[in-house]
Amino acid sequence: MIKNKYITNSDEETRDLGEKIANDILKKISRTEKGQVIALKGDLGAGKTTFMQGVAKGLGIKKKILSPTFSLMKKFKINSYPKSFLYHFDCYRFESEKEVLDLGFEEIISNPNNIIFIEWPEKIKGVLPENIINIIFKNLSENIRELEISGL
Repeated sequence: MIKNKYITNSDEETRDLGEKIANDILKKISRTEKGQVIALKGDLGAGKTTFMQGVAKGLGIKKKILSPTFSLMKKFKINSYPKSFLYHFDCYRFESEKEVLDLGFEEIISNPNNIIFIEWPEKIKGVLPENIINIIFKNLSENIRELEISGL
């Protein structure tokens, strides 16, 4: 599996990378039978939500992107791609995989037009599809992050 590593030196660069990756994901979803799942792995404060802000911009979403930690899931219409939605799950608070299934996860991932980002995917690894994109976030220093992307 090909892995790409990126270093970002600021929140702005992390957002810019998210915007670029959004375009790559849009190209990929046109070739999939199910929704495209992207697993975001990294410690609290590693830049996952900042990255998601760039992804949303790249998908033409105007709404403000905040971490869905307390709402568990957020859904956004992707204006640049017909009949498509961005789902942003935060599984940090989940106690079992049943919780994500209760949110309609199986139906969401079965729609090939959907793009699904999952923070803390290790909490629901038993219900994740096989062919997902993994992004691992590492803080190298206060503002410097390494993002390792595989499966794209």
